[in-house]
Amino acid sequence: MNAEVRLTGLPAVELAAKLLQRARLASVDAGLWEAADVQWWWRTPRRSDEVEQIFWTDADGPVCGVLATEFRGSWQCDALLVPGAPIDPRIVWERTVEQAASLRPEPVEVPARDDDHSFVAFLRSAGFVAGEPSAIAWLDAAARPPLTTLPEGFILTDRTAREGTAHPMRGRNGEGVEARLRQCSLYDPALDLAVEAPGGAVAGYSLYWFDPVTKVGLLEPMRVDDEFQRRGLARAMLSEGLDRLAGRGATRLKVGYSTGIAGALYTGSGFRLTATTTWYRVGDTGA
Repeated sequence: MNAEVRLTGLPAVELAAKLLQRARLASVDAGLWEAADVQWWWRTPRRSDEVEQIFWTDADGPVCGVLATEFRGSWQCDALLVPGAPIDPRIVWERTVEQAASLRPEPVEVPARDDDHSFVAFLRSAGFVAGEPSAIAWLDAAARPPLTTLPEGFILTDRTAREGTAHPMRGRNGEGVEARLRQCSLYDPALDLAVEAPGGAVAGYSLYWFDPVTKVGLLEPMRVDDEFQRRGLARAMLSEGLDRLAGRGATRLKVGYSTGIAGALYTGSGFRLTATTTWYRVGDTGA
């Protein structure tokens, strides 16, 4: 094992992506994140852009790391490990807890899969308490749902057809969201979808990521504005996006979710729940 590597900004994001690609190649369903997840987190400037992210490497690249990401005034700390890596995972877990402690008194969460019993026990022993749950679901690309037609008057488009216009995600992520996304190696404007209502208003959007290294296709995010809910727009975007991922070469498709409504959409489209996650918070006696 080589010495620690510390990076900030986009280089840290790209090294974390390589770590997660290696982790996925080592196990078809272990862990929480894909390379595309950390690239999606890059979509807007954050204080964590300047935080030194910690990695450990071997001759083939990164094998584990601790990633701290700020989301609107709270922090997420992730322990990232390649399954089977020649390192005691407790070393990574301890550094994760140390990183979380350094970010206090702001809110800090550490996600852990519920089936990762050793890590869960470690977090609890360090004073973390269970918070909100979330879920992970997978689908074989060959079993993706058939394409669904949009209601009359609605149009599905992507950024290749709307280049130069305001990005539909700017309202929630800032005017620079598209520029930040285009800095990411896995971003594809043809997989950046939106639905336009009659008259041209954006009714919803979704973004799909294809990883040519792992052959995994990821959906992140999906949103339909409240006034356009229950018209089948999400299902139409989902079927189109998954079809485009399969066309790129994705063999397996993944989505994460934290609400019953989202879960009904994805499981109703063939996704199978494979893991649940709990977000652990630093308690009163936390690290």
